[in-house]
Amino acid sequence: MTAVPDVPPAARTRTAVVTGASSGIGAATARRLAADGYRVVLAARRKDRVEALAAELPDAEAYQLDVTDRAAVDAFAADLGARHDSVDVLVNNAGGALGADPVATGDPADWRTMYEVNVIGVLNVTQALLPALTASGDGTVVVVSSTAGHGTYEGGGGYVAAKHGAHVIAETLRLELCGEPVRVIEIAPGMVKTDEFATTRFRGDTAKAAKVYEGVAEPLTADDVADTIGWAVTRPAHVNIDLLVVRPRAQAANHKVHRTA
Repeated sequence: MTAVPDVPPAARTRTAVVTGASSGIGAATARRLAADGYRVVLAARRKDRVEALAAELPDAEAYQLDVTDRAAVDAFAADLGARHDSVDVLVNNAGGALGADPVATGDPADWRTMYEVNVIGVLNVTQALLPALTASGDGTVVVVSSTAGHGTYEGGGGYVAAKHGAHVIAETLRLELCGEPVRVIEIAPGMVKTDEFATTRFRGDTAKAAKVYEGVAEPLTADDVADTIGWAVTRPAHVNIDLLVVRPRAQAANHKVHRTA
C-alpha cells in the first residue's frame, strides 16, 4: 500500500490533467475544474486551441499531445513531474467516433483509429501518470466512456467496441488499485450535442451530423457532462463514483430516443 504524503492534499493547490481538452466535453471539464479551484493542465493535439483556453483560465497550462503517441505521453508525464509536486486528477476524455457503417462493411482503418484513441490512449496516459496520482495520496482517474460502452446499436460496431474497451480499463483498474489511495471513476454519457463529435464522425458532412439530433429537444451539452465529472471528482476522498451514466431525458436507451419531428 502506498504511503500518504506528509502534506495533506487539501493544504495545497491540486492539479488536474484533462486530455482532449481543445473542445467539447474536454474544454468544458477544464473550465469546470478550474472553477472548482484546480490548477488545470490541458492536453490535446490542437496546440492553438488548448493555448487559447489556457489563457482564459487561472494558472492553467497547455500541452500539445497525441495520446496515441506513447513516447510523447511519457515525455509529457516527465515534464509534469518536473514542474509540479503532484498530479491529483486525470480526466481521460480524448476519444471519438468515425463512421456509422455496419460490421459487414466497416473500414478496418476506422476501427483501428478508434481503438487507438479510445483505448490505447487511455492506457498510455493512465500508465504514465499513475505513479504520480498514487503518490499524491488522494488521486482520481476519470475515464469518459459512453453509453456505447454498455450497450450495442446498429452502425456503431467500431465505436461500441472501443468504448467497451475503455469501460473495461476503468473496471479492471478499480479492482487492481483496491487498497491504494486512487479512485477510478467512469462517466458514460449518452447523446451529447457538441460542435464536433457528430461532424467528425461523418467526416464533415453537417447534414448527416444534424440528423443525429433531429427532433430531440434537449440533448445533453458538454457543460452537462462536465458538471457530472466535476461533481464526481469533488466528492470526499472516501467516496468513489464507480459508474455514472448520464443521458438526456429524451433518450431511454442508445436505440430509443423521443423525437418531436
